[in-house]
Amino acid sequence: MVKMKRIDDFDYRAKRVLLRVDINSPIDPDTKLIVNDNRLQKSLPTIRKLLDKGAMLAIIAHQGDTLDYQNLIPLEEHAKKLSAYLGTEIGYIDDVAGPAAQERVKSLQPGEAVLLGNLRYLSEEISTFENAVKLKPDEMLETYLVRGLAPIIDYYVNDAFAAAHRNAPSMVAFQEIKPSAAGDLLFDEVSALTKVMASPEHPSVFVLGGAKISDAFGMMKQVLASGTADKILTCGITGEIMLLAKGYRLGKTKEKFLSDRGLDVFIADAEACLLEFGDRVEYPLDLAFAVDGIRHEVLIEDLPVEQMFMDIGAKTIEKYEQVINDAKTLFVNGPAGVYEDATFEAGTKAIWNAIAGAAGYSVIGGGDTVTAAAKFVNLDKIDYVCTAGGAMVRYLSGKKLPLIEAMEKAYRRDSA
Repeated sequence: MVKMKRIDDFDYRAKRVLLRVDINSPIDPDTKLIVNDNRLQKSLPTIRKLLDKGAMLAIIAHQGDTLDYQNLIPLEEHAKKLSAYLGTEIGYIDDVAGPAAQERVKSLQPGEAVLLGNLRYLSEEISTFENAVKLKPDEMLETYLVRGLAPIIDYYVNDAFAAAHRNAPSMVAFQEIKPSAAGDLLFDEVSALTKVMASPEHPSVFVLGGAKISDAFGMMKQVLASGTADKILTCGITGEIMLLAKGYRLGKTKEKFLSDRGLDVFIADAEACLLEFGDRVEYPLDLAFAVDGIRHEVLIEDLPVEQMFMDIGAKTIEKYEQVINDAKTLFVNGPAGVYEDATFEAGTKAIWNAIAGAAGYSVIGGGDTVTAAAKFVNLDKIDYVCTAGGAMVRYLSGKKLPLIEAMEKAYRRDSA
């Protein structure tokens, strides 16, 4: 189990605490307003606990990035939503670590909080900087963020597992010099994923779909080889790549779609996976498409068909439902099809209803996965809903995450 100090390990009364959360939320492209506040809701317990402990709380977070610049907006609405949910004012200042932010943090009284400006205003916090410069945590002590905030805080708390794969100052640098603790959400997410990865009840079934197939192939071999997963059910584009690897031709229309997006490069990975793990990897038995708005399904034996496949068919649904029903552990990442279109929601809807009704311990994660689940089932019927996407995939793939390494390093120092 990951060793991290927890919130209750320190006394924060009348101390300045820097809390890193991940409240990066989907934004309406036209109104620029938040359309899904799941991560905001998940951050509430840790914020409330720190305020109840009398902390003078400075909260830092990001919204958007260079890869989704349209979502890079101020955090003012985030502060208003947090205030409404908590029933206490969370102040806001549109400055990250400059003189204005520093003065605002210094002016806090016990039990007060302020949300500072969008971290992604700083070049050192954006993904392109991380990929190009590759600073080590101790080298980040000279960054603008750390130089501005470290001298005026007493403790650092991280509750941002969704960004745990990011090697950024806000995630890994403060642990170098400040007593550091994991927020309740960070601790719970790591615990839930560790249960899936290290000690799952068997049979353990992974359902991997969606359009971001790099996530699926990033974890597939690892979880099968380690015995974490007894069986993987593939759907969405991941399932289509598996069919190509098995030698089925989908048709020029769909194959061109995959090729144009560079997704055909995963066929070799799929072939290797099928060769090594055989029938532990399930692929669709039929696929769905539409002609003039009418849904049709085709058995894989009758492929190729010159159509854009958008869902799994009835035979696949029936088979996958049975496997899910018999599972003791379930992990899901990605929908089965284009569930946003009612014509193609059947596969995703059926799988989510099967997951929600199954007796096995279920964990889901990833933004689109959670959105799809919420559309068809009560999320309370899922045992754990993870806020993370990329971090979750990397953790289940057995890769060390920068945040976890930083928290473990701080634990060793603070426990000495």
